[in-house]
Amino acid sequence: MDRLILLLARGGGLGLAPKAPGTVGTLGGFPLTALLLVPGNFWIYLAGCAALVPLSAWICGEAERILDCEDPGEVVFDEIIAVPMCFLGVFAFMTFQGEGMPSVQSVLAMPWTWVWALAGFGLFRLIDIWKPGPIDHAQSIRKGWGVTMDDILAGLLTAVILGRVYFGLQKKKVQVELAPLW
Repeated sequence: MDRLILLLARGGGLGLAPKAPGTVGTLGGFPLTALLLVPGNFWIYLAGCAALVPLSAWICGEAERILDCEDPGEVVFDEIIAVPMCFLGVFAFMTFQGEGMPSVQSVLAMPWTWVWALAGFGLFRLIDIWKPGPIDHAQSIRKGWGVTMDDILAGLLTAVILGRVYFGLQKKKVQVELAPLW
């Protein structure tokens, strides 16, 4: 059982990268994001994100116990599950502005998907490394929750920022489309 826990905690081996394992491990969050997009339903996506939090706390806590180390760098399951949360803001605006929750196929077909993915990845890594305010304090929580919660908070802050940018761009698009009428 310990081997399975470490396999998951290390993101299938991504956490064993010789340099920047957290950054490499974060890449494992993109297939998870795609998996959560399969149903094409925002509420299922949100529920999936929420369900992964206690699972991550348990896996990361068990990995700390097995490795006898507090917050080991090779444990990247917390980064992986935080990536889908980075896009909650964008998907929420898409859903509630009438565009609907995108499917995996529609996300891959969008011309600027790579920009959003890169922005989410970069912003998340910046916030996760910098750990502003309460994100830094979240690490002091025990039993795997601290390992997980700093990444969850970094993912949610990324979601707020990306969501605001998306909303601003959509608002600007509407203004541009309406401009000829005035």
